[in-house]
Amino acid sequence: MRWQTSLGIAIGAGLGSLLALRAARGRRAIDFRGRTVVIFGGSRGLGLAMARAFSAEGAYLVLVARDEDELNRAVADLEAHGGQAHAISCDIRSRSQVERTIQRIVHDRGGLDVLVNDAGIIQVGPFDHMTIADFEDAMATHFWGPLYTILTALPHMRRGGARRIVNISSIGGKIAVPHLLPYTASKFALTGLSEGLRSELARDGFAVTTVCPGLMRTGSTYNARFKGRHRDEFAWFHVSSAIPGFTISASRAAHQIVDACRHGDPELVITPAAKIAVVANGLSPAITARALAIANRVLPKPGEGGDESRSGWQSVSRFVPSMLTRLADRATREHNELPEPSPF
Repeated sequence: MRWQTSLGIAIGAGLGSLLALRAARGRRAIDFRGRTVVIFGGSRGLGLAMARAFSAEGAYLVLVARDEDELNRAVADLEAHGGQAHAISCDIRSRSQVERTIQRIVHDRGGLDVLVNDAGIIQVGPFDHMTIADFEDAMATHFWGPLYTILTALPHMRRGGARRIVNISSIGGKIAVPHLLPYTASKFALTGLSEGLRSELARDGFAVTTVCPGLMRTGSTYNARFKGRHRDEFAWFHVSSAIPGFTISASRAAHQIVDACRHGDPELVITPAAKIAVVANGLSPAITARALAIANRVLPKPGEGGDESRSGWQSVSRFVPSMLTRLADRATREHNELPEPSPF
C-alpha cells in the first residue's frame, strides 16, 4: 500500500503543478487590441501570416522589409480584411536603417508594444559551395539584424506597453541540418541571443519568446537561394516543404506564435516532427548526428558551376513544381511570395 500512496501523492503533485503553471500562464495573457506590433520581415511568407493573425486580434501592424512592392501588397491585403497597417522599407542588416525605422515608428505611433524578428534568408547547398560571404549574409540577417532591432527598441519599450519580443529562429537553430549551414549557424546564434535575453530582461517585465518552427508551407522556397546542383537542391527542399502531415501551414503556425506571444511563453517548437527531433537530439546527440550523416549521403553532391547562387524560380524543372508540391505552390500564392509577373 505504501507504493500506492506514494504514487498517488506523486500524481497529485504533478497535476497540481500543471494546474498552477496553466493558471500562471493565463495571468500573463495580454490583449493585442490597439497594440502596435512591428514585424521585421512582415511582407510575405510567415511574416505576412503573423501580420494577418495579429490584425485579426485588433492590433495595429507596422510591416518592415526591403521590397516596397511586396510591402504595399501586404498592407493592401491586411486593409482589405479590415486591418490597420503601414509599411516601412528597411534593410535589417543595416544598423543605421534599423535605428531610423524604429525612431520613425516611435514618432508616428508613440511607441511600440510587440517586436517580432522574422526577416530571413535561406541558402541551400553543399558546404563545398558556400563562401564566407554566404555566412556573413546569414549572420547579418538572422543575428545582427535582430540584435539591432532589440537594442534600438528596448529604451522605448521600457517606457510602457506590452513588452513582448518574438524571435523567429528555426528547428535549424537547435539541430544543424546538412546543406543549410549558413542558415543553421546563424539561427543557432539567434536562439542563443533570444534565450539569454529572456533571462536578462525578465526583471524589467519583458517576455521574450523563441520560436523554432519545423517545416512550414510558407511558399518561401521559391525565394530561397540554391547552390550546387541547383535543380536537384531545389527539388528536395521544395518537396520537403509540401509533405502533408510533416509540414504545417503558415496560418496555423502564425496562430500558435500569436498565442505564445500573448502568454509570454519562453519557447515554441512548431510541428510534432520538430518536437520529436529536439527531444531525440537531447536524449542521444550521437544517434541524431548519425541520422543526419545518412541523410546527407542521399542529398545532391557538389556540382560543376555550383558556386553560382540561383533562386528557386531559376531552379524549376519538369518535376518541380508538380502534384507533389501542390500544397507548397498554393502557399506561394497565398503568402505574397510570387514575383512579378506571376508564373502561375
